[in-house]
Amino acid sequence: MRTTLTLDPDVAERIRQETASGRVSLKQVVNEGLRRGLMMKEATARKPFRVRPHSSDYQPGVDRAKLSQMVDELDALAFADASGKKRA
Repeated sequence: MRTTLTLDPDVAERIRQETASGRVSLKQVVNEGLRRGLMMKEATARKPFRVRPHSSDYQPGVDRAKLSQMVDELDALAFADASGKKRA
Protein backbone atom coordinates (compact mmCIF):
# COMPACT_ATOMS: atom_id res chain seq x y z
CA MET A 1 0.00 0.00 0.00
CA ARG A 2 1.34 3.41 -0.91
CA THR A 3 0.45 6.42 1.15
CA THR A 4 1.74 9.86 2.03
CA LEU A 5 2.66 10.64 5.63
CA THR A 6 3.37 13.98 7.21
CA LEU A 7 5.92 13.41 9.95
CA ASP A 8 6.65 15.63 12.90
CA PRO A 9 10.19 17.06 12.76
CA ASP A 10 11.44 15.00 15.71
CA VAL A 11 10.12 11.77 14.17
CA ALA A 12 11.64 12.61 10.79
CA GLU A 13 15.01 13.25 12.46
CA ARG A 14 14.89 9.89 14.28
CA ILE A 15 14.12 8.15 10.99
CA ARG A 16 17.01 9.97 9.29
CA GLN A 17 19.32 8.80 12.07
CA GLU A 18 18.18 5.19 11.67
CA THR A 19 18.61 5.20 7.89
CA ALA A 20 21.94 7.10 7.92
CA SER A 21 24.02 3.93 8.17
CA GLY A 22 22.55 2.67 4.91
CA ARG A 23 21.81 -0.73 6.42
CA VAL A 24 18.05 -0.22 6.55
CA SER A 25 15.68 1.57 4.24
CA LEU A 26 13.17 4.26 5.11
CA LYS A 27 10.39 1.76 4.43
CA GLN A 28 11.87 -0.79 6.86
CA VAL A 29 12.32 1.79 9.64
CA VAL A 30 8.78 3.15 9.30
CA ASN A 31 7.17 -0.32 9.10
CA GLU A 32 9.12 -1.62 12.11
CA GLY A 33 8.28 1.48 14.14
CA LEU A 34 4.60 1.20 13.33
CA ARG A 35 4.58 -2.53 14.17
CA ARG A 36 6.20 -1.91 17.54
CA GLY A 37 3.85 0.94 18.35
CA LEU A 38 0.77 -1.04 17.41
CA MET A 39 1.93 -4.11 19.36
CA MET A 40 2.50 -1.94 22.46
CA LYS A 41 -1.05 -0.70 22.21
CA GLU A 42 -2.33 -4.29 22.05
CA ALA A 43 -0.19 -5.29 25.04
CA THR A 44 -1.62 -2.49 27.18
CA ALA A 45 -5.18 -3.55 26.35
CA ARG A 46 -4.94 -6.48 28.78
CA LYS A 47 -7.35 -7.08 31.60
CA PRO A 48 -6.45 -4.72 34.47
CA PHE A 49 -4.69 -6.12 37.51
CA ARG A 50 -7.01 -6.49 40.49
CA VAL A 51 -5.89 -6.51 44.11
CA ARG A 52 -7.82 -8.85 46.35
CA PRO A 53 -7.84 -7.42 49.85
CA HIS A 54 -7.66 -9.58 52.94
CA SER A 55 -8.21 -8.83 56.59
CA SER A 56 -5.21 -8.45 58.86
CA ASP A 57 -4.56 -7.55 62.47
CA TYR A 58 -1.76 -5.21 61.39
CA GLN A 59 -2.34 -1.63 60.34
CA PRO A 60 -0.88 -0.33 57.08
CA GLY A 61 2.73 0.75 57.51
CA VAL A 62 3.56 -1.73 60.29
CA ASP A 63 6.67 -3.69 59.37
CA ARG A 64 6.31 -7.08 61.04
CA ALA A 65 10.03 -7.70 60.68
CA LYS A 66 10.77 -4.75 62.96
CA LEU A 67 8.27 -5.51 65.72
CA SER A 68 11.00 -7.02 67.97
CA GLN A 69 13.11 -3.91 67.50
CA MET A 70 10.16 -1.73 68.47
CA VAL A 71 9.55 -3.80 71.62
CA ASP A 72 13.23 -3.44 72.58
CA GLU A 73 13.07 0.34 72.09
CA LEU A 74 9.89 0.61 74.19
CA ASP A 75 11.51 -1.49 76.94
CA ALA A 76 14.56 0.78 76.91
CA LEU A 77 12.36 3.88 77.16
CA ALA A 78 10.37 2.35 80.03
CA PHE A 79 13.60 1.48 81.84
CA ALA A 80 14.95 5.01 81.31
CA ASP A 81 11.72 6.51 82.64
CA ALA A 82 11.77 4.22 85.68
CA SER A 83 15.35 5.11 86.54
CA GLY A 84 14.66 8.85 86.22
CA LYS A 85 16.82 9.50 83.15
CA LYS A 86 15.61 12.04 80.62
CA ARG A 87 14.81 10.96 77.07
CA ALA A 88 16.83 12.45 74.24
